[in-house]
Amino acid sequence: MKNLMRALLIASMAALAFTACKKEEAKPANEAAVALKAPGKDDDAGWKQYLQQVAIQNMGNVTNSPFLYYLPPESDPEFQAKYDRQVESATTTISRGISPGNMIAFGSSASAKMADMIGSVFKDVQADSMKGVRIVFIGDAADNARVQTTIQPTGAEYIFVEAK
Repeated sequence: MKNLMRALLIASMAALAFTACKKEEAKPANEAAVALKAPGKDDDAGWKQYLQQVAIQNMGNVTNSPFLYYLPPESDPEFQAKYDRQVESATTTISRGISPGNMIAFGSSASAKMADMIGSVFKDVQADSMKGVRIVFIGDAADNARVQTTIQPTGAEYIFVEAK
């Protein structure tokens, strides 16, 4: 199930990336990136799309498909089970190692729980083992410092995007 979800996210992201590239060709070179607006706290589908759009905007020179980790709204009756599966999936991925030139994006309207998840996933990552990897956290400003403190020792490039 989680592999299917990841494949669907990657496929839809690729489609969005292709569409975004086509649209960028028509834009003037000096036009800034479009500011995205976070959907409502309980808009599950909106948040999934928002995570993909923010990830695309923050790709920089990353050419590989990013790893996307999303938590549903805390109002979801299966929130805890989905949280546990995402922690397991992300921990497995991180423990295998992420090659330089890749990106991992974490986002959710449940920002504090996502920050908890990131803390759990990265707790055993060796210092400077993720140089050249870009990590994007999309959440509340109140959780930024905690996530940044967790990511900084890994050597990864950290980008915070406030969901507003």
